Amino acid sequence: MSRSRVSADVVSTSTHGYAARVTVRDHQITVDEPEDDGGTDQGPTPTELLLAALASCYTLALRWAAERRDVRLGNIQVTATGSYEQLRFNRIRLAVCADFPLGEAAAILRDASRVCYVSNTLAGDVCIDVTVNELG
Repeated sequence: MSRSRVSADVVSTSTHGYAARVTVRDHQITVDEPEDDGGTDQGPTPTELLLAALASCYTLALRWAAERRDVRLGNIQVTATGSYEQLRFNRIRLAVCADFPLGEAAAILRDASRVCYVSNTLAGDVCIDVTVNELG
């Protein structure tokens, strides 16, 4: 049986032009577009944050997978690069750098891929429901 959970609310508030302040729990992130795209470049773009979410989630999943196998990984670096096709990414590449012990990389990568919420979400069909609420 699947256990259903709900994430913390992530609230984006327009601040000026194409910039927004995103709040989640007690954290704030400024999101903006580059000057060439009409923004003021005060923060990463939404698609850069999407790639950041994927890279960071996969990094944490790698750490978790290694620890479950009693493998000590030192530094882990995951670089996410998206290829645009019109208004979406048609491909995202993850480049993983870590000090995997001989013969452990494939199993750790398999386990990390299994538990990474962001990559699993992007790989599946997600229903996005949009509702209109009153400002208050």
